[in-house]
Amino acid sequence: MKILIAGSTGKTGLRLVRELQTRGHSPIAMVRESSDTSGLPEGVEQRRGDLTDLDDDVTQGCEVVVFAAGSGGDTSPEMTDKVDRDGAKALVDLSVSSGVRRFVMLSSIGAGDPDPQSDLAHYLEAKHAADEHLMATDLEYAILRPVALTDDDGTGDVRLGENADPEGEAARGDVARILADAAEAPEWAGKVLEMESVK
Repeated sequence: MKILIAGSTGKTGLRLVRELQTRGHSPIAMVRESSDTSGLPEGVEQRRGDLTDLDDDVTQGCEVVVFAAGSGGDTSPEMTDKVDRDGAKALVDLSVSSGVRRFVMLSSIGAGDPDPQSDLAHYLEAKHAADEHLMATDLEYAILRPVALTDDDGTGDVRLGENADPEGEAARGDVARILADAAEAPEWAGKVLEMESVK
């Protein structure tokens, strides 16, 4: 499958590109002009795209789109809105108009019902808005909401849904594997699941 990855040069996105390639898919790395593409596997197709100003044809020819991007923890509320809320919603809309079949959203624990007292309240509200926008479309969707991320490879042993501990950790390697599952497996259609790695 041709699978477009937004956030392809990030810590999770790079792992996802490699995982999809290993599984025999054709990942397409969506990259900005300023992106460091040196970590991408050789030969992976790249497609220019900036979540703050997307071209109408960025999702053309793709069967699946994965949003694995993020504005980062140190960015302003305005940039969080531009990337995590408005950028995600724009990518969803372009996926609808170009005939994409499935959209996989990397969200966050707490995005289902953001706590206004949380230190991450603004970020979670942006994620919530993007998730709700996706679910309101006719796209096949899958939404993954991991707990706190680590840069570990993980073991492949994870807890999903109500079994995930909100205070636990999710290894980026495990997150990439689950995102790949969500992109290809029929049973992921319409799922919204929390995720924790099991150590």
